[in-house]
Amino acid sequence: MPTTSDEARQGRRFLQSLTAGWHFVLAATVATTLIGAAAGAVRADSLDVQYDLSLAGLPIGTAAMGGTVSPGNYKVDVRARMTGLAGLLTGGKGAGTSSGTTSGMRVVPSAYALTSTNSNGTYTVRMALSSGSVAAVDINPPLDEKVDRVPLLDTHKRNVVDPVGALLMPVARPGPLLDPASCNRTIPVFDGAGRFDVTLTYVGTEKVDIQGYRGPVLVCAARYNPIAGHRTGRKATQFMADNTDMSTWLAPVENARMLVPVKISVRTMIGTTVIEATRFATGRSTASGAAPKGDAGNPN
Repeated sequence: MPTTSDEARQGRRFLQSLTAGWHFVLAATVATTLIGAAAGAVRADSLDVQYDLSLAGLPIGTAAMGGTVSPGNYKVDVRARMTGLAGLLTGGKGAGTSSGTTSGMRVVPSAYALTSTNSNGTYTVRMALSSGSVAAVDINPPLDEKVDRVPLLDTHKRNVVDPVGALLMPVARPGPLLDPASCNRTIPVFDGAGRFDVTLTYVGTEKVDIQGYRGPVLVCAARYNPIAGHRTGRKATQFMADNTDMSTWLAPVENARMLVPVKISVRTMIGTTVIEATRFATGRSTASGAAPKGDAGNPN
């Protein structure tokens, strides 16, 4: 396979952990939830974020994130579609979903599911978790065995966050949501096949003016650290691990005390990928652990 294909796969894993975008830009997804988070009715924020995606300045797709979030629970769906020439060449579209609880600055998922469809076929992941540790995972088609793949151990599946849940960044009380310290965190991501860390550090504060939100956002530099499940022989793995030109911009969801990405910029071997929100809407709702009805699970 060409180098750009290898790099795309690695970039896909990294960006899953930051926003609804890159995994869905390149692989796009359709999913159903394995296990709904059991919870009583609580006051929660509804979330509706729409994104445009571009590569090297050219539009390549759209994505969306929606659901309900509260200081103790979340249920989030993401969906995306490649458009224009990229859509014609790959047919990429899909969605994913995650549900669970939050504790302090941690997301504690209970269920994750993802399906990506493109011209090469369909790829699905279904994962159940207990207290943030993987209880069961199913990948179809299964991964090929490769001599350069770093083995996954049971320890790599403990205290982890799935790629969709990793888009939500809770902020512990007390203190303001947009305190610079809210940016600083390491997100332990497991996507069913690989384990990696995404480390965010505060670099500044900017202002945005998008539909639904006008105000300050935190700007965080990001680093990618592969731990297990990746292939050491891929140039893309080292490229992403060495990459210092990655950042995310985080906007507040006040009542839920969470930060959500409104922009991501990542340099790749074939240009800079930008995922940027065009709409950021939140509102109060009464939730029971389920996302609002809509087409988040239907990319068609």
